[in-house]
Amino acid sequence: MKNLLNALQEGRFVELPETNKEKALNYLANLIEAMPDISPGTDVAGAVMSRETQFNTSIGNGWACPHARTAHEGDIICAAGWSPTGIDYGAADGKPVNFVVMYYVPDSQKHIYLKEISGLARAIQGKQGQQDVSKFQTLAQARDFILDLVSTALESQMSDAKARMIHLEAKQAAVTLAPEPGALSLASLPHAVIPLSILVTPGARTVVLSQDPDVVAKLESGADIDALALAKQAPFDHGGYTVLFRGVTNYQSKRLLYDCLAIKLNGAAPVEKPKV
Repeated sequence: MKNLLNALQEGRFVELPETNKEKALNYLANLIEAMPDISPGTDVAGAVMSRETQFNTSIGNGWACPHARTAHEGDIICAAGWSPTGIDYGAADGKPVNFVVMYYVPDSQKHIYLKEISGLARAIQGKQGQQDVSKFQTLAQARDFILDLVSTALESQMSDAKARMIHLEAKQAAVTLAPEPGALSLASLPHAVIPLSILVTPGARTVVLSQDPDVVAKLESGADIDALALAKQAPFDHGGYTVLFRGVTNYQSKRLLYDCLAIKLNGAAPVEKPKV
Protein backbone atom coordinates (compact mmCIF):
# COMPACT_ATOMS: atom_id res chain seq x y z
CA MET A 1 0.00 0.00 0.00
CA LYS A 2 2.99 2.27 -0.39
CA ASN A 3 1.57 3.88 -3.54
CA LEU A 4 -1.58 4.89 -1.68
CA LEU A 5 0.60 6.25 1.11
CA ASN A 6 2.56 8.25 -1.48
CA ALA A 7 -0.68 9.70 -2.81
CA LEU A 8 -1.65 10.86 0.68
CA GLN A 9 1.77 12.36 1.37
CA GLU A 10 2.08 14.07 -2.03
CA GLY A 11 -1.33 15.76 -2.04
CA ARG A 12 -3.20 13.41 -4.40
CA PHE A 13 -6.03 12.84 -1.94
CA VAL A 14 -8.91 15.21 -2.65
CA GLU A 15 -12.54 15.83 -1.82
CA LEU A 16 -14.60 14.77 -4.81
CA PRO A 17 -16.87 17.60 -6.00
CA GLU A 18 -19.21 15.22 -7.84
CA THR A 19 -21.42 12.40 -6.56
CA ASN A 20 -21.95 11.09 -10.09
CA LYS A 21 -19.77 8.01 -10.59
CA GLU A 22 -18.52 8.83 -14.09
CA LYS A 23 -17.71 12.45 -13.23
CA ALA A 24 -15.92 11.44 -10.02
CA LEU A 25 -13.77 8.89 -11.87
CA ASN A 26 -12.93 11.40 -14.59
CA TYR A 27 -11.89 13.90 -11.91
CA LEU A 28 -9.36 11.50 -10.37
CA ALA A 29 -8.15 10.33 -13.79
CA ASN A 30 -7.45 13.93 -14.75
CA LEU A 31 -5.29 14.30 -11.61
CA ILE A 32 -3.19 11.34 -12.73
CA GLU A 33 -2.99 12.56 -16.35
CA ALA A 34 -1.57 15.86 -15.06
CA MET A 35 1.40 14.11 -13.45
CA PRO A 36 4.75 14.90 -15.17
CA ASP A 37 5.59 11.20 -15.47
CA ILE A 38 2.52 10.49 -17.61
CA SER A 39 3.16 10.58 -21.35
CA PRO A 40 1.22 13.34 -23.18
CA GLY A 41 -2.01 12.08 -24.68
CA THR A 42 -2.37 9.13 -22.26
CA ASP A 43 -6.11 8.55 -21.82
CA VAL A 44 -6.30 7.39 -18.20
CA ALA A 45 -9.97 8.40 -17.94
CA GLY A 46 -10.91 6.40 -21.03
CA ALA A 47 -9.05 3.31 -19.81
CA VAL A 48 -10.69 3.53 -16.38
CA MET A 49 -14.21 3.93 -17.79
CA SER A 50 -13.70 1.15 -20.33
CA ARG A 51 -12.70 -1.27 -17.59
CA GLU A 52 -15.52 -0.05 -15.34
CA THR A 53 -18.13 -1.00 -17.97
CA GLN A 54 -16.78 -4.55 -17.86
CA PHE A 55 -16.35 -4.93 -14.11
CA ASN A 56 -17.55 -2.87 -11.15
CA THR A 57 -14.49 -2.01 -9.07
CA SER A 58 -16.21 -1.49 -5.72
CA ILE A 59 -14.73 -3.74 -3.01
CA GLY A 60 -17.30 -3.14 -0.26
CA ASN A 61 -17.54 -1.12 2.95
CA GLY A 62 -17.72 2.17 1.02
CA TRP A 63 -14.53 1.66 -1.03
CA ALA A 64 -13.79 1.37 -4.76
CA CYS A 65 -10.45 0.78 -6.51
CA PRO A 66 -10.62 1.51 -10.27
CA HIS A 67 -7.45 1.30 -12.33
CA ALA A 68 -6.03 1.91 -15.79
CA ARG A 69 -3.52 -0.51 -17.33
CA THR A 70 -0.99 0.76 -19.86
CA ALA A 71 1.81 -0.68 -21.97
CA HIS A 72 3.97 2.36 -21.18
CA GLU A 73 6.98 2.09 -18.88
CA GLY A 74 7.13 3.83 -15.53
CA ASP A 75 5.91 3.52 -11.96
CA ILE A 76 2.48 3.01 -10.47
CA ILE A 77 0.69 6.28 -9.73
CA CYS A 78 -2.17 6.51 -7.29
CA ALA A 79 -4.76 9.22 -6.69
CA ALA A 80 -7.56 8.97 -4.14
CA GLY A 81 -10.77 10.84 -3.48
CA TRP A 82 -13.28 11.20 -0.66
CA SER A 83 -16.99 11.81 -1.17
CA PRO A 84 -18.72 13.11 1.99
CA THR A 85 -22.21 12.09 0.84
CA GLY A 86 -21.16 8.96 -1.04
CA ILE A 87 -21.34 7.91 -4.69
CA ASP A 88 -23.96 5.57 -6.13
CA TYR A 89 -21.37 3.16 -7.47
CA GLY A 90 -23.51 0.07 -8.00
CA ALA A 91 -21.59 -1.76 -5.29
CA ALA A 92 -22.45 -5.40 -4.61
CA ASP A 93 -23.17 -4.65 -0.94
CA GLY A 94 -25.52 -1.81 -1.92
CA LYS A 95 -23.57 0.81 0.03
CA PRO A 96 -22.56 4.17 -1.46
CA VAL A 97 -18.82 4.63 -2.03
CA ASN A 98 -17.03 7.25 0.07
CA PHE A 99 -13.43 6.38 -0.83
CA VAL A 100 -12.19 5.95 -4.41
CA VAL A 101 -8.56 4.84 -4.82
CA MET A 102 -7.47 4.97 -8.47
CA TYR A 103 -4.29 3.41 -9.89
CA TYR A 104 -2.37 3.97 -13.10
CA VAL A 105 -0.56 0.66 -13.69
CA PRO A 106 2.20 0.08 -16.28
CA ASP A 107 2.28 -3.55 -17.43
CA SER A 108 5.74 -4.01 -15.93
CA GLN A 109 4.30 -3.11 -12.49
CA LYS A 110 1.19 -5.31 -12.56
CA HIS A 111 2.47 -7.78 -9.97
CA ILE A 112 3.30 -4.96 -7.55
CA TYR A 113 -0.17 -3.52 -8.14
CA LEU A 114 -1.87 -6.87 -7.45
CA LYS A 115 0.09 -7.21 -4.20
CA GLU A 116 -0.88 -3.69 -3.13
CA ILE A 117 -4.56 -4.00 -3.99
CA SER A 118 -4.86 -7.37 -2.24
CA GLY A 119 -3.25 -5.87 0.88
CA LEU A 120 -5.64 -2.92 0.78
CA ALA A 121 -8.63 -5.25 0.37
CA ARG A 122 -7.53 -7.29 3.40
CA ALA A 123 -7.11 -4.14 5.47
CA ILE A 124 -10.59 -2.92 4.49
CA GLN A 125 -12.13 -6.26 5.39
CA GLY A 126 -10.36 -6.20 8.76
CA LYS A 127 -11.69 -4.82 12.00
CA GLN A 128 -10.40 -1.29 11.47
CA GLY A 129 -11.69 -1.17 7.88
CA GLN A 130 -15.19 -2.13 9.01
CA GLN A 131 -15.75 1.31 10.53
CA ASP A 132 -18.55 3.48 9.15
CA VAL A 133 -16.69 5.59 6.57
CA SER A 134 -19.73 7.80 5.95
CA LYS A 135 -19.32 9.52 9.34
CA PHE A 136 -16.34 11.74 8.47
CA GLN A 137 -17.07 15.45 8.29
CA THR A 138 -13.82 16.83 6.83
CA LEU A 139 -11.13 15.81 4.36
CA ALA A 140 -8.59 15.86 7.20
CA GLN A 141 -10.61 13.28 9.19
CA ALA A 142 -10.89 11.07 6.13
CA ARG A 143 -7.15 11.36 5.45
CA ASP A 144 -6.26 10.49 9.05
CA PHE A 145 -8.46 7.40 8.87
CA ILE A 146 -6.74 6.13 5.72
CA LEU A 147 -3.30 6.90 7.16
CA ASP A 148 -4.10 4.85 10.27
CA LEU A 149 -5.48 2.02 8.14
CA VAL A 150 -2.45 1.94 5.84
CA SER A 151 0.09 2.31 8.66
CA THR A 152 -1.45 -0.54 10.66
CA ALA A 153 -1.53 -2.79 7.60
CA LEU A 154 2.10 -2.04 6.69
CA GLU A 155 3.25 -2.73 10.26
CA SER A 156 1.43 -6.06 10.14
CA GLN A 157 3.09 -6.92 6.82
CA MET A 158 6.52 -6.10 8.25
CA SER A 159 5.89 -8.28 11.32
CA ASP A 160 4.79 -11.19 9.12
CA ALA A 161 7.82 -10.75 6.87
CA LYS A 162 10.17 -10.70 9.89
CA ALA A 163 8.61 -13.90 11.25
CA ARG A 164 9.04 -15.61 7.87
CA MET A 165 12.69 -14.54 7.76
CA ILE A 166 13.35 -15.98 11.22
CA HIS A 167 11.92 -19.36 10.20
CA LEU A 168 13.84 -19.30 6.91
CA GLU A 169 17.13 -18.53 8.66
CA ALA A 170 16.53 -21.34 11.13
CA LYS A 171 15.81 -23.84 8.34
CA GLN A 172 18.92 -22.77 6.44
CA ALA A 173 21.02 -23.18 9.59
CA ALA A 174 19.50 -26.60 10.20
CA VAL A 175 20.49 -27.73 6.71
CA THR A 176 24.06 -26.54 7.36
CA LEU A 177 24.25 -28.49 10.62
CA ALA A 178 22.59 -31.69 9.34
CA PRO A 179 25.65 -33.49 7.91
CA GLU A 180 27.44 -33.54 11.28
CA PRO A 181 26.78 -36.43 13.72
CA GLY A 182 24.05 -35.55 16.17
CA ALA A 183 23.38 -32.26 14.42
CA LEU A 184 19.98 -30.67 14.06
CA SER A 185 17.90 -31.93 11.13
CA LEU A 186 14.85 -30.41 9.45
CA ALA A 187 12.75 -33.22 10.89
CA SER A 188 13.54 -32.02 14.40
CA LEU A 189 12.83 -28.35 13.67
CA PRO A 190 10.14 -27.15 16.10
CA HIS A 191 7.09 -25.11 15.22
CA ALA A 192 8.48 -22.08 17.12
CA VAL A 193 11.93 -20.64 16.58
CA ILE A 194 12.78 -18.21 19.36
CA PRO A 195 14.72 -14.98 18.78
CA LEU A 196 16.99 -13.83 21.59
CA SER A 197 19.91 -11.56 22.42
CA ILE A 198 23.01 -12.51 24.42
CA LEU A 199 24.98 -9.78 26.20
CA VAL A 200 28.65 -10.63 26.85
CA THR A 201 30.53 -8.32 29.24
CA PRO A 202 34.20 -8.94 30.20
CA GLY A 203 34.44 -10.14 33.79
CA ALA A 204 30.68 -10.57 34.24
CA ARG A 205 28.20 -13.38 33.74
CA THR A 206 26.58 -13.61 30.32
CA VAL A 207 23.00 -12.28 30.17
CA VAL A 208 20.28 -13.75 27.96
CA LEU A 209 17.46 -11.48 26.77
CA SER A 210 14.30 -13.11 25.40
CA GLN A 211 10.51 -12.99 25.69
CA ASP A 212 10.56 -16.75 26.34
CA PRO A 213 11.22 -17.46 30.05
CA ASP A 214 12.26 -21.06 29.38
CA VAL A 215 14.99 -19.95 27.00
CA VAL A 216 16.33 -17.48 29.57
CA ALA A 217 16.21 -20.05 32.38
CA LYS A 218 17.85 -22.84 30.35
CA LEU A 219 20.57 -20.75 28.73
CA GLU A 220 21.51 -18.92 31.94
CA SER A 221 21.55 -22.06 34.09
CA GLY A 222 24.62 -24.14 34.91
CA ALA A 223 27.84 -23.34 33.10
CA ASP A 224 28.20 -19.97 31.43
CA ILE A 225 27.42 -19.71 27.72
CA ASP A 226 30.36 -20.48 25.45
CA ALA A 227 31.57 -16.96 24.64
CA LEU A 228 34.27 -18.43 22.39
CA ALA A 229 31.63 -20.09 20.20
CA LEU A 230 29.78 -16.80 20.00
CA ALA A 231 33.00 -15.03 19.07
CA LYS A 232 33.51 -17.56 16.27
CA GLN A 233 29.90 -16.95 15.22
CA ALA A 234 29.39 -20.70 15.20
CA PRO A 235 26.27 -22.66 16.28
CA PHE A 236 26.51 -24.40 19.66
CA ASP A 237 24.32 -26.42 22.04
CA HIS A 238 23.56 -25.21 25.56
CA GLY A 239 20.83 -25.95 28.10
CA GLY A 240 18.85 -28.13 25.70
CA TYR A 241 18.86 -25.57 22.88
CA THR A 242 20.89 -25.06 19.73
CA VAL A 243 21.91 -21.41 19.50
CA LEU A 244 22.36 -19.95 16.01
CA PHE A 245 24.27 -16.72 15.37
CA ARG A 246 22.71 -13.89 13.29
CA GLY A 247 24.66 -10.73 14.08
CA VAL A 248 26.58 -8.77 16.71
CA THR A 249 26.69 -5.14 17.90
CA ASN A 250 29.74 -3.67 19.67
CA TYR A 251 29.25 -1.34 22.64
CA GLN A 252 31.55 0.57 24.98
CA SER A 253 33.70 -1.30 27.56
CA LYS A 254 34.08 -4.19 25.08
CA ARG A 255 30.48 -5.28 25.59
CA LEU A 256 29.02 -7.38 22.78
CA LEU A 257 25.33 -7.92 22.06
CA TYR A 258 24.73 -11.01 19.94
CA ASP A 259 21.54 -11.43 17.91
CA CYS A 260 20.65 -15.14 17.88
CA LEU A 261 17.99 -17.79 17.38
CA ALA A 262 17.28 -20.66 19.78
CA ILE A 263 15.96 -24.03 18.61
CA LYS A 264 14.94 -26.55 21.27
CA LEU A 265 16.61 -29.93 20.93
CA ASN A 266 14.63 -33.15 21.09
CA GLY A 267 14.67 -34.63 24.58
CA ALA A 268 16.12 -31.48 26.11
CA ALA A 269 17.50 -31.88 29.61
CA PRO A 270 15.80 -30.14 32.52
CA VAL A 271 17.12 -26.88 33.91
CA GLU A 272 20.40 -27.31 35.78
CA LYS A 273 20.63 -25.74 39.18
CA PRO A 274 23.44 -23.17 39.38
CA LYS A 275 26.34 -24.16 41.61
CA VAL A 276 26.60 -22.27 44.88
